[in-house]
Amino acid sequence: MRIFVGIDLDPEVRARIARFLEGVESFAPDARWVRPESLHITLKFIGEQTPDQVAALAKRLPRVENGEFEIRAGGYGFFPTAKAPRVFWIGIDGGPQLTRLAHNIDAATAELGVPREDRPYSPHLTLARGGAGRRSGSPKWQNGDAPNAAFATLEKRLAAMGDLDFGTMTAREFILYQSQLSPAGSKYTNLDRFALGHG
Repeated sequence: MRIFVGIDLDPEVRARIARFLEGVESFAPDARWVRPESLHITLKFIGEQTPDQVAALAKRLPRVENGEFEIRAGGYGFFPTAKAPRVFWIGIDGGPQLTRLAHNIDAATAELGVPREDRPYSPHLTLARGGAGRRSGSPKWQNGDAPNAAFATLEKRLAAMGDLDFGTMTAREFILYQSQLSPAGSKYTNLDRFALGHG
């Protein structure tokens, strides 16, 4: 099964993002917009694993050390750049604690044979993908990236809005998710929850 580790959004933050999406989706009608209920902060994408490997990960992840911390959702950008946009995203700021949690999870899963990350952790929420097909959400330049007008109107409207702020939440747990791909978009299932300590 295809799995990853992430943090769920508080209902209030998710509701603010959902209202924002209702207001801006029409500015990029050809983009593939993410459903608000499926938004999450990815900590570590793991990929295809056997049920035994998933069970081993579920045993190892509770030992990841990290306390509770605050996360702010706000700001926006485009991957790889605004001039050649493939992905529209909003920012996530969890300070050093979020980066440390992602690093600790990366180290824990590496003990079980999952490849380590090869780029710095860059937390964000993907809201839309432009262009045809299943375009990658990677921030890095890829073959086929080129100037396009998929998000041109959206970019102009956002520039007039000023700073985007979707609020702050407290991260109290992280989740092991299963991701199932379908033509209607990915479906995520919670496999296990792991509480963050107070230290």
